[in-house]
Amino acid sequence: MSKRNSQAAKTAARERLRQERERQAKKAKVRRQLIVAASVVGVLAAAGGISYAVVQANKPDHWEAAKDAELVKPANTSGKDGTTVVIGKADAKKTLEVYEDPRCPICASFEQAVGGTIDKDVADGKYKVQFIGASFLDRNLTGEGSKNALSALGAALDVSPEAFLEYKSALYSSEFHPEETDDKFKDDAYLIKIADTVDALKNNKEFQAAVKDGTYDRWALEMSDKFDGSDVQGTPTLKMDGKKLTGSDGQNAPMTAAEFTTAVDKALKG
Repeated sequence: MSKRNSQAAKTAARERLRQERERQAKKAKVRRQLIVAASVVGVLAAAGGISYAVVQANKPDHWEAAKDAELVKPANTSGKDGTTVVIGKADAKKTLEVYEDPRCPICASFEQAVGGTIDKDVADGKYKVQFIGASFLDRNLTGEGSKNALSALGAALDVSPEAFLEYKSALYSSEFHPEETDDKFKDDAYLIKIADTVDALKNNKEFQAAVKDGTYDRWALEMSDKFDGSDVQGTPTLKMDGKKLTGSDGQNAPMTAAEFTTAVDKALKG
């Protein structure tokens, strides 16, 4: 190989080496830029996630917000906040007060054993009945099923007193009433499923919308406050003329139809 050709080859090799170094340098620069960009995006995403979490943590939960919502009173109620729920013939002289919490298993047993007797007595004009709903089990056990069921009962009451009574009976039935620790009533779909067993509520779009939209959530809280402001300590509790009705033990609500009839007849004569 001549000297000239050898020199030209060396020059060409150096040029190729220079070009290759430039390409590698450009690639390295691009990689650094991508890493920096990805890091910035990651930091921003983390900051955004933290900000979102902080905002969510500081937002009031649904039931806290419901305290300040517009109060919608169901039809067939009376009183300042619509929390007086009295059903029965106007000429019935006395009123039986029934205090219950929707999640209460003893209330469910009471309703299954005695509820039909109360409904018949009210239809016969033997007395009127006033319902006071509670939600203390939501606090004691955590959850929202009692409040949510009270809201759904408000939606049923808005349809009619009869729909309210039938729906209440269905909620407390052995078929649908959950275990005390199972917050199943928090699920609107489950409450609507139960309502479909009541003729006046089956496929009732207005009722279903009221349940889903929480139309009577504020009312449910007002009703619960009414219970909390009473002197009643547990559920079920029955009163007539301000006096508790009890079963044979003299302490708790009568848990059979026979014991109930004995207690209520005695109170009616008092």
